Amino acid sequence: MNTQDLSVFKHQALQWANQFEVCCCLDTNGYSSDPYSKYDFLLAAGTAHQLHTQKGNAFEELKSFYNTHADWIFGMLSYELKDELEDLQSGHDNKLGFPDLFFFVPEYLIAVKNGVAEVLIGSAAVLNTISTLPGYNASSYDIPVITPRIGKDAYLYKVEKLRRAIAKGDIYEVTFCQEFFAENAAIDPYQVYRHLNQISPTPFSGFFKIGDKYILSASPERFLCRRGKRLFSQPIKGTARRSSDTGEDMQIKTALYHNSKEQAENVMIVDLVRNDLTKSAVKGSVKVEELFGIYTFPQVHQMISTVSCTISPDVHPVDAVKNTFPIGSMTGAPKVRAMELIEETECSRRGIYSGTLGYFEPGGDFDFNVVIRSILYNESNRYLSFQVGGAITYASSAEAEYEECLLKASAIIKTLKGQ
Repeated sequence: MNTQDLSVFKHQALQWANQFEVCCCLDTNGYSSDPYSKYDFLLAAGTAHQLHTQKGNAFEELKSFYNTHADWIFGMLSYELKDELEDLQSGHDNKLGFPDLFFFVPEYLIAVKNGVAEVLIGSAAVLNTISTLPGYNASSYDIPVITPRIGKDAYLYKVEKLRRAIAKGDIYEVTFCQEFFAENAAIDPYQVYRHLNQISPTPFSGFFKIGDKYILSASPERFLCRRGKRLFSQPIKGTARRSSDTGEDMQIKTALYHNSKEQAENVMIVDLVRNDLTKSAVKGSVKVEELFGIYTFPQVHQMISTVSCTISPDVHPVDAVKNTFPIGSMTGAPKVRAMELIEETECSRRGIYSGTLGYFEPGGDFDFNVVIRSILYNESNRYLSFQVGGAITYASSAEAEYEECLLKASAIIKTLKGQ
């Protein structure tokens, strides 16, 4: 398939899958520089079996589900699963209503690799069905009125509060997030996702539908993947804006690489991820594959590091995920105290935001993203939400952190305004 044909096929395939109660689309958007992605595009639709559960014993239930079916399973893990891993509690309302954990064995699974589409589960005739779908008629909808959960002054105050906690030695770094939301929002999730993916194509993009609930993700970040005997995690810490001027854009990119504050943020999380991976690793096998890599996306430049290890033969794939959860780049260091401060200072429940979605393969390989730069939508109660955040260190400027949040939110705001 050439690039244009592939684009048309992906649109048609997702349009077809969206007819099911449950579907999951994972799209690398052609980021061929990623050496760890096995597929360009995966689309799972319909449920042969499913696991829908809340925190408490969710990881053990997932392990049992995995062992029982020994097949492809797709799903999501909420940030709130932290409460079953540590002595923590979430006090904010669950306005979106996502489960804490949801996985399913699909009725149909379509994979695209090197431009070739293949049906891995289900009848191959489904490709003909998809190719003959009529064009999608985009519907108009009222632009949602987006409201910040906290005002700028409150945000600045809370960042200073966290900086004081760092000065006292409670933590070294914490990822502090804020929510933007809309009530009475009536959007077309498929249409909005297509638009978001056009504005901000990213290597860990995803469309996940669970009944009336949708994750529309333009995530640039991999949480964890397994490839054979190796685990790889790629935390992002460090963000800079893009410029339409080529020369200035290159200067911004170079400045990000040499920015000591951004490097300090990044290396703290790299150390945290290294520590998390030791729980699953063959002794002495944890290593940093790349430190301070600078990668460019449509709205931002990002500083990304890659940490890997050899997985111990007695570690179950689900336990490898559990051992690194919640995601280090979205919590802070030390992790537990950072999560306590997150609960004290943030004004919204994170839920699936800063959690993960992805898949397990029958052979034990898996790949999961970080649910950031994502629109979350409950169609029944018409509640729409997205959150953005950044790493707070003692060197942080509250004003600069606020501006970084707006930068990260820019693609979503443009999408929802139909720009």
